Amino acid sequence: MIEAKIKHLKRIAIQIRRDCIETQREVGSGHLGGSFSAMETMIYLYFHKMNIDSERPKKEERDYFILSKGHASLGYYCVLARAGFFPVEELSTYRRINSRLQGHTHIDSAPGIECSTGSLGQGLSFGIGIALGLKKKGLTSKVYVMLGDGEIEEGQIWEALMLLGHLKLDNVVPIIDYNKLQLDDTVENISSLNNISEKIRPFGFRVLDINGHDFKEIHNAFEDIKEGEATAIVMHTIKGKGISFMENSIPWHSKKVNEKEYTKAMEELRLQEVLINA
Repeated sequence: MIEAKIKHLKRIAIQIRRDCIETQREVGSGHLGGSFSAMETMIYLYFHKMNIDSERPKKEERDYFILSKGHASLGYYCVLARAGFFPVEELSTYRRINSRLQGHTHIDSAPGIECSTGSLGQGLSFGIGIALGLKKKGLTSKVYVMLGDGEIEEGQIWEALMLLGHLKLDNVVPIIDYNKLQLDDTVENISSLNNISEKIRPFGFRVLDINGHDFKEIHNAFEDIKEGEATAIVMHTIKGKGISFMENSIPWHSKKVNEKEYTKAMEELRLQEVLINA
């Protein structure tokens, strides 16, 4: 991936983090920590990798993205808005009564939403179903499923991984956002994953471990997905990435910005933009 493209994606990441913080400040709701840990991968998929068309969101030959860790909807909606699926101005309706943009995504509510995700652990099974349907239709589209590391404490995830590995499906890719924190503690203290990659490989997977904030590593991993093999990507990430006081902080799973924090966060993002453009 050329440096100019990486800089372009980094600028988008700054803008969308800004959108997330401004939206949360306006509506008083939304999860920033898990949105920011998943941000670079979502941006890479929507602004570089996936075959999608915001003017034709239901085109048959499209790729699919499923945010199984549905509580990170704030970041996801901001990505969709900047990718042209609906107006950026609609973000101000987030979690409002009768809004299309609820706290957990609802299929067919807003353009681009492919799966309802509220109860954790269901997105990968749904994605496998889509992937099997694509195979039967002879389509080469792929399904990318974003999972949280706290979410994979759910047993249904492991049932889905077992089936996916057995079938050797190469058109559905589990992406684990391994930021090592969940709602009220570290993943290690709640239910230790130890070496998560070594747990997944025996199910029949190639597992790619990457820095989930490095666009070069993200690009190389998605380009390394091979035909006829099940591949999982483990993204080593930082919860709250991009804002110093949010990073690796458990409360920022769902904490709301006050005016002082808002000002500081906006200044940090401005300085990041200056450095990219230097």
